Amino acid sequence: SLTIQLHPGFVPIVTLSRQRTMTNTNEDPFCSHRWFTHFYVVSVLWNGFLLIWLFRAEFLGGSLPSWIQHIEHFSALLVLLLLWLHSCRRLAECLWTSVFSNGVIHIVQYCFGLGYYIAVGSTVLCQVPTDVRNGKELSVQICWYHIVGVTMYIWASLHQHRCLVILANLRKSKSGKVVSLSHSIPFGDWFETVSCPHYFAELLIYVSMAVTLGFHNVIWWCVVMCVLFNQALAAVLSHEFYQKNFSSYPKHRKAFIPFVF
Repeated sequence: SLTIQLHPGFVPIVTLSRQRTMTNTNEDPFCSHRWFTHFYVVSVLWNGFLLIWLFRAEFLGGSLPSWIQHIEHFSALLVLLLLWLHSCRRLAECLWTSVFSNGVIHIVQYCFGLGYYIAVGSTVLCQVPTDVRNGKELSVQICWYHIVGVTMYIWASLHQHRCLVILANLRKSKSGKVVSLSHSIPFGDWFETVSCPHYFAELLIYVSMAVTLGFHNVIWWCVVMCVLFNQALAAVLSHEFYQKNFSSYPKHRKAFIPFVF
């Protein structure tokens, strides 16, 4: 049977019942929904490697390959740091906060997720605005859009974490023990105005990185648009699921963007 899995990840997931996937060996390969954790393990390791690489070039005089010799290093370093911190937080939430159901995902979706988190860090390096340092001090390189972007990132990350805690607590007792894997109506924080605030916060996090890069990075805005369409689709499916299964679901809530969509 087909169900919509309400997972706070990058792509909306349509899952199949575990019984079907276990008993029919002719079906396409599937893997456990808990394997979402692997996305963030890969992201922490790969983007951490890129971060160290760029840090050495920025502060320790290390060398970079020719295809990223003339980028504005500080913006790239800052965005890579934000991306790595985001991956660390999401990994910690997958391990110790989120309560996964027994759903499964298709192996193609799993491979796509792994590839995405590898590619997104490389995108930071090869597509940032050109601005040769010319021996400027670090304090001179800090611009107003860096401050705005980091502030927006912190704000969105805090709200996303709060919303994920709210979702997890719906399946836990007051002592923190998991007592159910069923869905319930969430309340609190941004859930008061939107069905999927964790998806909306994910979009804001990527927008904050675009701001940190100086607004005019076209390739990164393409990444933002990709996140927008994926998260919007996931939000609409989740919103429809809530409306269909809960007759008392608040009618004023939007699916994705508060008061708008």
